[in-house]
Amino acid sequence: MAQYIIYFNQTWVGDHPEEWFASRGPLAHAVVEEIKAAGAYVFAAGVDEDMTGAFSADATSGTVVVTDGPIPANDARIGGLTIIDVADDEAAKVWGGKIAEACGWPQEIRRVY
Repeated sequence: MAQYIIYFNQTWVGDHPEEWFASRGPLAHAVVEEIKAAGAYVFAAGVDEDMTGAFSADATSGTVVVTDGPIPANDARIGGLTIIDVADDEAAKVWGGKIAEACGWPQEIRRVY
């Protein structure tokens, strides 16, 4: 078995009415329940969109500097993620496709080690 992360960048979501977002939640939760029933579930969560609660850690200077807020000049923001444990890439692609369909925006699927 191998673990994969299925995630999306918040900028991939696009602009939609609140009703549209409300209709996607139950679909996404249903896919997570399907993943659990299949025994492939490890973890899933949405990420808080309020960037004022973010912290950044940078050790590139040789000293760890932790600051409030996101990494400067970084438009990439993970909006949500799911970790699955499946047999292979093909199984990961199936779950990634189901999540993409339920959410209504693209998902990236990558193996984690």
